[in-house]
Amino acid sequence: MKLSQYLSLVDFQARMALKSDASNYFLGYLWWVLEPLLFVLVFYLVFDVFLDSGRADFLIFLVCGKLPFVWFSKSVSQASNSIVANAGMIGRIDVPKSLFPMAIIQEGLYKQAVVFLLLFIILNLQGYPVSGSWLWLIPIVVVNYLMIVGCAFFGSILVCFMKDFAMLIPLGMLFLMFMSGIFWDVRSIADPQLAEALFTYNPMAFILDSYRQALMFESSPDLMGLLRVGLVSTALIAVMVWYMRKYNEFLALRALTV
Repeated sequence: MKLSQYLSLVDFQARMALKSDASNYFLGYLWWVLEPLLFVLVFYLVFDVFLDSGRADFLIFLVCGKLPFVWFSKSVSQASNSIVANAGMIGRIDVPKSLFPMAIIQEGLYKQAVVFLLLFIILNLQGYPVSGSWLWLIPIVVVNYLMIVGCAFFGSILVCFMKDFAMLIPLGMLFLMFMSGIFWDVRSIADPQLAEALFTYNPMAFILDSYRQALMFESSPDLMGLLRVGLVSTALIAVMVWYMRKYNEFLALRALTV
């Protein structure tokens, strides 16, 4: 399959999934905005209204962390089940197995474009005007996307081996949510070595902090850190694509029998 055909098929599947998903609900496409807003509202009530976060800018701090994290967690969790979920099609047609997680990722990308627009509106309403530092979002979003693709490919292979991973991955996302500084500031950790270790070994904590640096504090992110995360994610994608191609028939058999 040519690359142009592959990309067209990914985009077609993503668009069809979006239309199908919207048709299942009365509010349809409005859920693209309502769902992340409700996520933010729930956590804002819990961590700021009830538990008193102590931050005057907690709403923006939360929005800048939670909305990108939801993109990552939902895309990876859903894409991890995509190969097994399409076992019926795999049994009839020989297609690249990466097609299925990529379609889910593309679907999530379309939704996230609307969510980012919502994020920009909230920032402006809260007194954070557009500035030149927002241009740093381009490399940050690219690296964030590469992380999603790499983790989604890896997760989809794991679920092919053992369907139990479909249950473990969402639990891992829950753990990651509390370890990535969505509700608390990693930079506030008293031990600088511990904070540095968290940024180094938890790429999601680093990415969320990068969003905040660009959007809230008008400063550039750690470019070497972005490069490191981007290269590791790209290497993971390359290895997963190689594996899917080399063991294409094996993955198809696992998807049919898991």
